[in-house]
Amino acid sequence: MSIFTQTKLLPSPKHHVLPSHSPVLRTTVHCSITTTKPMPVPEKLVIEQPRLPQLESSPDKARPMLNDPSLLSTWSHRAWVASGCTTVLISLAKSIAGAANSHIWAEPILAGLVGYVLADLGSGVYHWGIDNYGGASTPIFGAQIEAFQGHHKWPWTITKRQFANNLHALARVVTFTVLPLDLSFDDPFLHGFVAVCSGCIMFSQQFHAWAHGTKSRLPPLVVALQDSGILISRSQHSAHHRQPYNNNYCIVSGVWNEFLDKQKVFEALEMILFFKQGLRPRSWSEPSSEWTEEAEAISQLADN
Repeated sequence: MSIFTQTKLLPSPKHHVLPSHSPVLRTTVHCSITTTKPMPVPEKLVIEQPRLPQLESSPDKARPMLNDPSLLSTWSHRAWVASGCTTVLISLAKSIAGAANSHIWAEPILAGLVGYVLADLGSGVYHWGIDNYGGASTPIFGAQIEAFQGHHKWPWTITKRQFANNLHALARVVTFTVLPLDLSFDDPFLHGFVAVCSGCIMFSQQFHAWAHGTKSRLPPLVVALQDSGILISRSQHSAHHRQPYNNNYCIVSGVWNEFLDKQKVFEALEMILFFKQGLRPRSWSEPSSEWTEEAEAISQLADN
């Protein structure tokens, strides 16, 4: 409450009021004002997150069924796989023939081992890229990106894909890459590397499918290769399908996974792309419905 004092001059009723020298009475008037408005409360400081370029997300897709035509092989798929296998076998034959003629076996074998190791690294880099960047409309890689997004939601579908359906995309790339080398070079060392590396890359999706299979349903030889670490194991790859979905990207043998994850190689690449290009990887965000695994219904397994 605030109080103000004001003095007013009033004319005396006992005298005639003249223009000048009129006696006056002094009256004090007290005015009181009550302030009901509360004191302003300071607002909380809110810091808004800067807007970042958003990566395109794949449109919602219906749950695939076991008899989905997209899981079946076509004659086109089979033709591409046959073509890819032919180019790889020609390269391998040239390496063996060259080594036999020169009686030098160590170098081609060593080159093949290097090709095997680098194929695993290449599969990890490629897998990391399409898992984290781009979308269905991305040129060239859009279909693969969309397929891998769906794979994270329904990982079991890869075990239902027919062989040629699963391999045809990589077989096409191998055909166009290896065929010119087959026609241009005869070096056994080069072909030792090319044959093993390209073969592992082309069949990496099959290795990937086996890593999602159950031990009882896999061929004993495949289980033995997985247990020995020659092929990506089921236990190692299963970690990739658990949060935070940012590890174990390599799918040939998985020999690079421990090194790449411990040294945070992919995290470093993500930081570089973020600060240089403003691209935010999907692995930095909370998993959306596209990344939440949906288990296969038991009834569907029983029907298969």
